[in-house]
Amino acid sequence: MPVTSEDQTTELDAAIEQSGYYPAVVRAGVAAAVAGERVASFLVHHEPTIDRDEVRRHITVVVLTPTRLILCHTDEHAPDDLLPEPYTSTSTEAVKLEQVKSVVVNRMVANPANATPGAIPSPAEAVLTIGWGGINRIDLEPASCSDPQCEADHGYTGVVASDDFSIRVSSAADGQASVDRLLAFAESLSASAQG
Repeated sequence: MPVTSEDQTTELDAAIEQSGYYPAVVRAGVAAAVAGERVASFLVHHEPTIDRDEVRRHITVVVLTPTRLILCHTDEHAPDDLLPEPYTSTSTEAVKLEQVKSVVVNRMVANPANATPGAIPSPAEAVLTIGWGGINRIDLEPASCSDPQCEADHGYTGVVASDDFSIRVSSAADGQASVDRLLAFAESLSASAQG
């Protein structure tokens, strides 16, 4: 799914429809966020989760346009005090491509010793993490020195990491085609965010 000059809106709509997860609601949220721009590449990931004794579904749609990265997430909810009937909530975020600071891809290849030399092995799982500085995570731990007898307080040491968005797919749960689509989308985003 490399970036092309063709508009992939029709393919995006078909992928949303194929997910079967409230396609009219999801398409409306995505279309509003895309706002008529050309769809250069996209990723649709439908994932059920188990919440106590019930299955809840949610879908994430990531769209690359010539100028923006668009994230759209739709959740379903049981009736509550505010809304007495089941409902969905859709949130969208649009990030200018020049704001994308990092595109991290983690590929997990099963049985790497069996990979054919010269061939590109198919990852069994992949994780795409995109950072643009909207959310920073700080991991702190007590600092220490090299003296094992030292009991002084050396303060803390840590790492600040941009971790705005992350999505994981696996061939076992989602099929190899989903892993390949995630990797192709990541390649498209990396190429677009270079400028």
